[in-house]
Amino acid sequence: MKNVIKTIKKSLIIATMFASILGNATDVSLITIKEDVKKTALTINNVKKGNLLSIKDSNGIILYKELIKTTGTYKKGFDLAVLPDGSYSFVINKDLEINTIPFSVNSSKVLFNKEKETTIHKPYLKQENGIIYITKFAPNLKPLNITIYKKFNGDFELLHSEKVKDIQVIQKAYKLEKGNYKIVLNSDNNEYTEFINN
Repeated sequence: MKNVIKTIKKSLIIATMFASILGNATDVSLITIKEDVKKTALTINNVKKGNLLSIKDSNGIILYKELIKTTGTYKKGFDLAVLPDGSYSFVINKDLEINTIPFSVNSSKVLFNKEKETTIHKPYLKQENGIIYITKFAPNLKPLNITIYKKFNGDFELLHSEKVKDIQVIQKAYKLEKGNYKIVLNSDNNEYTEFINN
């Protein structure tokens, strides 16, 4: 009976977490370009202190980055028309998601393509009583590669590897013996690494 209650509690926690993710899936709320001014006004709701805002070019080179300093709503004007002609994107890196807002500059005119905005949901890893819980929301059924390494004699050696695919809500749990581990999660062309001292 105790195991059933624990399982129900964990399921409720995971359901709450994913409801929160879905509720914040549209955090990039407003991008406006006013014709009478040169600046583009960017407003992002529900940011947290420590979130990272960057502007990248089409090669992924970071042209600008800023650590968000206050929790709440972020507002700032950018003079994007000074950029050379080409393709760019705003990238907002939050705790559980990465929002990408593409735009292009052509003859000092800035154009945003609303249809190409994307939200990537990051995997979430939690350690509790020697068990590693990995969860990820994958609305487009993108795979998650999970690789677990354990440290032996100063070097990390492969302990387990698997590819989880065709699942919208990925939930995995791994029991780890005492030791030092490196967990590598690959999804949506991004890699996330966590070190666990168990």
